[in-house]
Amino acid sequence: MSEQTSPNPRLIDDGTLAKLQAWQGRSETLADDITAAPVRALSATLDRDDAAPAAGTRLPELWHWLYFLPHHRQSEIGEDGHARRGGFLPPVPLPRRMWAGGRLHWEAGNALRVGDKAERTSTIASVTHKAGRTGELVFVLVRHEVRNERGLALTEEHDIVYRAAAQPGESGPPPTPAPKDAAFSRDIAPDDVLLFRYSALTFNGHRIHYDRRYVTQVEGYPGLIVHGPLIATLLVDLLRRNVPDAQLARFEFRAVRPTFDTAPFRVHGKPGADGKTFSLWGEDADGWLTMQATAVLA
Repeated sequence: MSEQTSPNPRLIDDGTLAKLQAWQGRSETLADDITAAPVRALSATLDRDDAAPAAGTRLPELWHWLYFLPHHRQSEIGEDGHARRGGFLPPVPLPRRMWAGGRLHWEAGNALRVGDKAERTSTIASVTHKAGRTGELVFVLVRHEVRNERGLALTEEHDIVYRAAAQPGESGPPPTPAPKDAAFSRDIAPDDVLLFRYSALTFNGHRIHYDRRYVTQVEGYPGLIVHGPLIATLLVDLLRRNVPDAQLARFEFRAVRPTFDTAPFRVHGKPGADGKTFSLWGEDADGWLTMQATAVLA
């Protein structure tokens, strides 16, 4: 039996999809300086006791998300707190936007460091559409290449998903129980301050992370949503706390289920048999899997 489709009219017909796919191949390049202040601020936000960063300090993996931030004028911001659709990203006519996951590769011997002058080139790699039981979805894959004065430092594939508006009585896919065989874990309290600080550090105006009225009444979620990249950063931070000398060659992660600020959650990890590959995952207060990740050490 084929999957039952949503009874609501399709917002993404063949013509609309073709227009969105015309964005494929578009690129933009942003330059930034890898400065110390964001490093100090994220270290404090993650409750780390790091030495003060100085010129030459190696940037921890995923902390490049503190840089190359979009600086849209206030008049360019849409209702959801993001820039209005149709700039670098395609104007997908679905209201709910989430960071769904990604894959990253770091070049050996060329870590980003405080003091670097860096450049990120981003390209729309693909735009795809799916319609099924949970409504319409549009997936946008963005490929980033980050370079410093010494050459290519890292490559990242960034998955963005757009969803239709919440419908009355809507239920998501069945949840997956989180694994119970962690070798190390950490409890995280996702209070308003943590979410605000991470939003501020990444210049992320998306209202789902700080505007409770908007996220519950407009987007239909039960509480503020913990940023996907924050959870991914906490997973890598958990690995760093338990393997202090860890340097990553590759990292991939996938958001499985939203994490809300309504209860504490946990991050977990365990090493693989080769001693270089680590499974990492997030678990909500009900024991459901929220994020899956794999880290491979250099």
